[in-house]
Formats: sequence, C-alpha cells, structure tokens
Amino acid sequence: MSNCEHVLRKATRFHIDECEAVYVRKKTITVRITDSEIAEIKQNDEQGLGIRIINEKKILTAVTNDIEETGLIERALQQKSFIQPKSFWKSLAHPSKFTRVQKTFDKKLESLTGFESIEIANLMINSATHKKITSVSGSLNIVYEEFEVENTNGLSCSDKATYIAGTINTDSEYGNIPVSGIGALSSRTMDSFFPEQIGSDAREMCINSINPQSCNPEDYSIIFEPYAIGEMLAFVFASNFNLKTYSEKRSCFTEKLGKKIAVDKFSLIDDPHFPDSIGSKPFDDEGIPTKTRYLIESGIFSDIYSDSYHAFKENLQPTGNAGRVGSPMGRAPTPIPSPMPHNLRIKEGKTSRDEMIKETRKGLLVGRLWYTYAVNPERGDFSCTARSGIRIIKDGKIISSGKSVRIIHNLPILLQNVSDIGNDSQNVLQWNALPCITPSVKVEGIRVNLI
Repeated sequence: MSNCEHVLRKATRFHIDECEAVYVRKKTITVRITDSEIAEIKQNDEQGLGIRIINEKKILTAVTNDIEETGLIERALQQKSFIQPKSFWKSLAHPSKFTRVQKTFDKKLESLTGFESIEIANLMINSATHKKITSVSGSLNIVYEEFEVENTNGLSCSDKATYIAGTINTDSEYGNIPVSGIGALSSRTMDSFFPEQIGSDAREMCINSINPQSCNPEDYSIIFEPYAIGEMLAFVFASNFNLKTYSEKRSCFTEKLGKKIAVDKFSLIDDPHFPDSIGSKPFDDEGIPTKTRYLIESGIFSDIYSDSYHAFKENLQPTGNAGRVGSPMGRAPTPIPSPMPHNLRIKEGKTSRDEMIKETRKGLLVGRLWYTYAVNPERGDFSCTARSGIRIIKDGKIISSGKSVRIIHNLPILLQNVSDIGNDSQNVLQWNALPCITPSVKVEGIRVNLI
C-alpha cells in the first residue's frame, strides 16, 4: 500500500467530500565550490506527505515529514471552523490518459555517488581555470525523486524523475576593473550534461569581459543570448500568461487574448513534453495530463495557463499547470499547488548568433542579466542590469567588451521590436526561477543607461 493510499483509506472514514494526498521522496547531492576548490558536499534524503481535503466546499490542508504520523487528517479538519467555503470549487482531478515524456529519468543519475559528483564538479572547475581567472565558485546539484499524487476520485499517478544542474561563476581582476563570467547547464540525463562546457563558458565570458569600454547611453540593437533571455522569460514574461494574474487585470496583456502582441516570427510555448528539460512531465502536480500549448503563436496571444483552483474560480477548465515546486529542483509535498508554466520555450529561428552579429550595425551582445524584475506589471515595465558578458558591436563586428549598463524597458514594446531569433536553443535554469528553453533573441531600439 502506498503512502498516499494509506491516507486516503483513512479519509473515507471521516465522510469528507474529497481528499488528495501528495507524497515526495527525494535524494539530493549538492557540491559547493568556493575559491576554486570544492568547499562542501552533502547528501540529503527526505520525504514528505501533504493532504488537501475538500469538505462542504472548504479547503483544508496539512503536511508532514513524518510519514508515520497518524493524525494528519485530524490536524487538517481542525481548521474547518476557520475556513470560508469556496463556492466555485468543482472537483479534484479524475483519472485520465497521459503522454509519456522522453528523457526525464536516468538510472545513472539515480545511482550517482558522492565521489562521482566530486569528479563532475572538478571537471567544471578545471575547465574554468585560466591564468587571467582570479577565482572560481559555483555549485552542482543532482536530484532523484519519487512523486505520487492520489485522490478519492480514483486518481493515482506516480513518477520517477532525475535532474542535474551545474553553475560556475568566474571572477577576474586582471584588467582595469573586476569582471566576471558564468556558465550553466541543466538536464534530466547524464548523457546531455557536459561539465567541461559549463567551466569553459564561464571562463570565456569572463576573459572576453576584461578591460571593458563604456557604452554610450543611447538606443542599441541588443542580442540577448539564451542565459539572458531565460532570465526575462522567468521574471518578466511568465506571470503575464497566468490566469490568476490575467483575471485580476494585473497582466500587461489583459483583454488582449486572441490579439496580436508580438511580431509574426515570435512564438512562446509552454512545453512540458520537451525531452531532457527540467520542467518536463506527463501530468501536472494535481494529476491532470500536461499539454504543449502556445501562449503566443506567430505573434498572437493564444492561451493562458492555470491550476484547478484558479480555473474553477473563473468557471474555466484547468490547463494542467499545477505546480508543487521543490528545492533545488523537482517537486515538494506542498498541500496547495500554484499555477505555473512547465518549460517556457521560445520557438527557435534559423539565424546563427554569428549571423546576427554580422547584421548588426550598432549593438550589444548581452550574455547575462542580473536583478531582473517588473517595475509596473500592469504596463509591462521592467528593469534589469547587464553586469558581465557584454560585447560592443559596430558594423557587424565585436569591437570590445562593454561596461555594466541598466536596461529599463517595456515588455509589449520589446515584443513588437524583436528582429531576429537564433538557432542556438539551450535549457536555462536561473537561481530560484522557472525552467526555460530559449535561443538568442535580437531586439531593436533598446536604450541603455550607465551605472
């Protein structure tokens, strides 16, 4: 008998309307890198059980890390007198067929040892080493998890998943001012994870940033490389396609569903079936089958995403986008899920990065963004800082590295000024952010300000 089934059997004795149980068992190996060497390695094995009870339209919850706890349901029911009924609630998920997703579990990662993790981390460090690099830092996370979600409507879904993500930060004091670089890679299988690439990407960004020149405060064509555009997707784009945000009129695209909001060549997809990507899964964290859906299709605002709660609140059907996000990756036994995209993917174009540079008269190549956040979400205004990985382009050639600049811009305007989309898609996973799959994107007429 599964941990979920044990709880649900007990729930039926309380004559409640519905009960959902979520179980997560997770093994995490974390390697931390400081001062160009491994500073710490730790392995964490944990499990948890969460329940969501619906009784007389009241939603009651409880969660525990003690799987043997016998009073979980009673603890949830104690909240009943304090909770207001949600008259719009319809039902927990029912059993459905779902599509299997390729490359979301790897036996090699499940059985990876701490010693093998150290070897991988050392490859990351060694490939970042250079005489002009002052220090190397970063982390490596490997996660194996078992996930179960069951409810009293007969739904029973289980999944095994693996994740691996590495990041290297490099710093140099070799030139006129300190500069830095970053390399990052994430995947679901060991065969798609290349630790040497992480270190070499961080090394090259840092070295190419040495002795930066000032960028004039004016308008540029900016080529955002995948790591930079991935930050925008996670912290600026994503919330605008959330049904909750949209219905509360806090999206900059409210009342524009079905209308043109971007150039024809731009398509944004929530793609939970993309192989080997961090957010890929056959069913969401309520057990509803996932589906690949266009949020923007050829410039048209085409769809929004939601979990059950917020869909029922608007008298709509859920889209299979309930998430129970765990750290550093994967899922958690959170009783109440939240609506979120699985993998935000920009549809790849045909132009190479080098071709984009060659076709740029006055521009910047931006490899990394920091401090990206919405300033005025309803209007779509946002701010971000390019502090490293900046290259100045003149007449189709990179002429020097660039000093830090601040970009204050507007999302609807940005989408109308996308001039090209690259063919260099990468998995991007920012710290504490949504997983994305994106190529480089070139945007015209972006003003930068000196810091």
